[in-house]
Amino acid sequence: MGHVHNAANDTASETAAEAAAAADPALPRSPNRLILDAGDLGRVIDRIAHQILEKSDGARDTVLVGIPTRGAPLARRLAARMRAFEGVDVPVGVLDTTLYRDDLRMRGVRALEETTEPPGGVAGKLVVLVDDVLYSGRTVRAALDALRDLGRPRAVQLAVLVDRGHRELPIRADYVGKNIPTALTEQVKVLLDEVDGRDAVVLQGGTQ
Repeated sequence: MGHVHNAANDTASETAAEAAAAADPALPRSPNRLILDAGDLGRVIDRIAHQILEKSDGARDTVLVGIPTRGAPLARRLAARMRAFEGVDVPVGVLDTTLYRDDLRMRGVRALEETTEPPGGVAGKLVVLVDDVLYSGRTVRAALDALRDLGRPRAVQLAVLVDRGHRELPIRADYVGKNIPTALTEQVKVLLDEVDGRDAVVLQGGTQ
């Protein structure tokens, strides 16, 4: 199906993003483009939760493991929505990948975050890794290495809020909230209420 470009919609999105940035210093300043607002983000999370339930036989033997920073609250939100939809309690864990990255020396000093194994562990389970943005794939590769130290899952899947492309490793997500084509000069900024005090996804940088 063809897509009709509407310049008025672009202008409205840019204006909304600029107004939001002015109202909240946590949001990046112009040039930026608002991709998802709070309502959009909530609907995306609901859709991913439904998809996981459908593909996991109602989350049977399934655990969610969030990758800090924003993957952790996203995993908890997904678990809450799955509970609301099907009445199932899906265990949630947190997996810090910092020391497992192959580009650690190039990324500078970063504080370590606590790894929390989901109740019941990961051995023999379907583990759904949860992250905010899928980019080069190196964070996910590090997560797979870190997960190995916790146990041997039956299978591992990946859920991401945004896939921005530019993969450097042969990794793809099983559940994607939104595909956003980006230039290498652009950044995808995910803002979550638990971390940033606001829900939004903003594309910043590049050319307008």
